Amino acid sequence: MTASLVAAFVWLIAANLIAFLPSKDKHWTNAYWLIAVGIPILGWVAYAAGPLWGLLLLVAGVSVLRWPVILSLAVDARQNGAEIRPMMPHVRGTLTADRPLDDLTWLRVGGPADWLFQPADEADLSGFLAGLDPAVPVFPMGVGSNLIVRDGGIAAVVIRLGRGFNAISCEVGQVVAGAAALDAHVARRAAEAGLDLTFLRTIPGSIGGAVRMNAGCYGSYVADHLISVRVVMRDGRMQDLPASTLNLRYRQSDLPEGAVVISATFRAEAGEPAALEARMVEQIARRDASQPTKERSAGSTFRNPVGHSSTGRADDSHELKAWKVIDDAGMRGAKRGGAQMSPMHSNFLINTGGASAADLEDLGEEVRKKVFQQSGITLEWEIMRVGKRRGE
Repeated sequence: MTASLVAAFVWLIAANLIAFLPSKDKHWTNAYWLIAVGIPILGWVAYAAGPLWGLLLLVAGVSVLRWPVILSLAVDARQNGAEIRPMMPHVRGTLTADRPLDDLTWLRVGGPADWLFQPADEADLSGFLAGLDPAVPVFPMGVGSNLIVRDGGIAAVVIRLGRGFNAISCEVGQVVAGAAALDAHVARRAAEAGLDLTFLRTIPGSIGGAVRMNAGCYGSYVADHLISVRVVMRDGRMQDLPASTLNLRYRQSDLPEGAVVISATFRAEAGEPAALEARMVEQIARRDASQPTKERSAGSTFRNPVGHSSTGRADDSHELKAWKVIDDAGMRGAKRGGAQMSPMHSNFLINTGGASAADLEDLGEEVRKKVFQQSGITLEWEIMRVGKRRGE
């Protein structure tokens, strides 16, 4: 009996020592070995020692057995780059962990987000941000029309607005649109009401992204029409920001860090609905004739070096247009993996099938290098690239 008790206590001491060995590779082996050998030993000792000693030894043994398993899990997680994630606030919308984002971008590439949050409405979004640990980064995502999500994914909470944020209302001289409303839908609804926001018709994406990027086409920009935006700040507060505070400029704005646009108010001149519709039909035809609209693309890849978008007028100069300097560098139709600079419009980066985010970004960087070598011009990305590369 004494020998059995001594053996049991020696095993308990050994279990504690092995559980805290600094080995990084053998923790799981140690854990399984201790469980496989330890449980039979404890059972035998408990049987031999009698009810009281047996019960005490079983309780002590089980409490020790959990340590190598817990420690092995922690070591394994650290070795694989995993981190303990903060608790998420309660939501009424949809909150998904490790959500792949490739099917949410027009280029169909990208790794997972730590979390994807699709709020039910403004109150749900506000409450979530108010309750979220301030150290957790957030990334507001539109419909992914102007975005490359890198293959390693995004270490953040990605916020994607949906049906609760796509309302469109037309008043006298004004249009109020939810951030999730598509630009083209806003243009059509406004035209039906006799209001001219026709420049939005050919811009891919949603209103939130259009505001953030000061989107524009044919010489008109969001900055020419925007009155104000309603946002939810990173701490959950709702604010109305006048357009004058956003420092809107060519493809840029100064929205507060972490702020999520939920709606925008535009001024719009009156026009005849039929005439506005005819203008949009002409714009669509012109776009489809010159851009690869049936391909997987994210719109214009680089900003025009001249500092503004094409006006669409007959006297428009092409000397400092992105497509022109790309052509001059011989990069029209250039390929890398499944990525290609479109033969139809050389400032459009397309996924011909099976491209990775790395293929697309690396081809873009190769184009920038060739253009600089050819003309001394440094092209600036218009497509937003976010996240980390695979393996980082």
